[in-house]
Amino acid sequence: MGVFPALEGVRVQGRRGRPRQRPRVLVGDKGYSFGPVRRWARAHHVRAVLPSRSDQPRVNARCRARFDPDLYRQRNVIERAVGHLKDKRAIGTRYDKLAVNYLAMVQVALIYSYLRHLHPSDRA
Repeated sequence: MGVFPALEGVRVQGRRGRPRQRPRVLVGDKGYSFGPVRRWARAHHVRAVLPSRSDQPRVNARCRARFDPDLYRQRNVIERAVGHLKDKRAIGTRYDKLAVNYLAMVQVALIYSYLRHLHPSDRA
């Protein structure tokens, strides 16, 4: 079990070979800017786009050069998607005891959101 146990269930099919299990880029906020996360990313050949905190020492210019502000700005798309999901009470408060039921509720909420975008109503 590593630093990110949720990534163990992820599989991304490519053009050839077995599916990738690790992301190419890890984007996070300043809360994830600490040693174990950066070491995990470096050991697994994952590019870490993490802004450094003000209380962290500036070790070298290489870490600052790797920070991509344009890629970091795209992070808000994911944040907004999670925010829309948490608008649903069952997802935001996690009433379900089993992870399987919670995942099913997340999938239902995503389907509902997708259908709302396909056929917007006049009420909004």
